[in-house]
Formats: sequence, structure tokens, C-alpha cells
Amino acid sequence: MEGTLGLFVFIILAVSMVVFSVLAITTQRILRAATYLLFVLIGTAGIYFQLNYSFLGTVQLLVYAGGITVLYVFSILLTSSKEEKVEKLKTSKFLAGFITTLAGAALCLFFVMKNEFHLSQFAHGEHDMQEIGLSLMGSGKYQYILPFEVMSLLLLACIIGGILIARKDKT
Repeated sequence: MEGTLGLFVFIILAVSMVVFSVLAITTQRILRAATYLLFVLIGTAGIYFQLNYSFLGTVQLLVYAGGITVLYVFSILLTSSKEEKVEKLKTSKFLAGFITTLAGAALCLFFVMKNEFHLSQFAHGEHDMQEIGLSLMGSGKYQYILPFEVMSLLLLACIIGGILIARKDKT
């Protein structure tokens, strides 16, 4: 029963993520696209929680679904007019994007079908919190302090740029 329920929850999350992803790229209102992106990121956190990766799920909710989406909405509201819409795509660009999407999906499907995934290869649950913290915030070979710092500077530059663009329009 538990395996069937887990599969059902996964299917619901996966289908909702696909639907909201398609809605995010097809909507003509940019604020709605950011809202649909929020739902995709929440679905990703749901899959992390389903895999018993509570730390990754929490980080996904706090950093991405919370922080990054708020930053996007903040930037959109500062830089766009009230009823701004995205330009309509030309048919040639739409077809090029559609063909590229199909090629990418076929490539992903090929690699998934070609490889055998054994359950013994996957460790269930998560590592010790101290180990996760040291691997994320350490300064060794495979530790990630530098990318975090670079991303924080990039986000700070985006916020300052959004404020400057919003100020230019008002003066």
C-alpha cells in the first residue's frame, strides 16, 4: 500500500511540475510566470521530501521557493508597468523551441532507458547534518563556499540594478 501511495504522490507532483512549467513559459504575463515557477519549485521540494532528503527539501523551500521567487517578483514589480505583457513569439522561433525541446526530451529518455538503475546504488535518507554543513561551507576541494559567495554577489547586483532601473523611470 505504501509503495502505491508513494508512486501516486510522485505522479501528482511530477504532473503538476510539468503543467506549471509549461504554463510558466507560455503565459504572456510575467508576474504569472514567476508564480508558476514558485509552484514548480514547491513541487521539487515535495520530491525531495518524498525521497527522505528533508535538508534539501527545506533548503529548496527556503532558498529557492522563498528567496529567489521573492527576488524575481521584487524585480518584476520594480521594473515593469502594471499590465506589461510578453511579446508574441514568431512561428519560426516557436517551432525551433519545440524541436529543441523534443530533441532534449528524446536525449534524456535515451540516457534513462540505456542505463540500468539498481536500488542498491542509491542510499536512502540523508547524511549527518555536520557532514552536509562541512561539505557546503568548507573551503576544500569539493566544497562550495565560493559558489555561494558568487551567487550572493550576483543577487545583490540584481537588486541594485532593479532599484536603479526603477529610479531612472521616475526622475
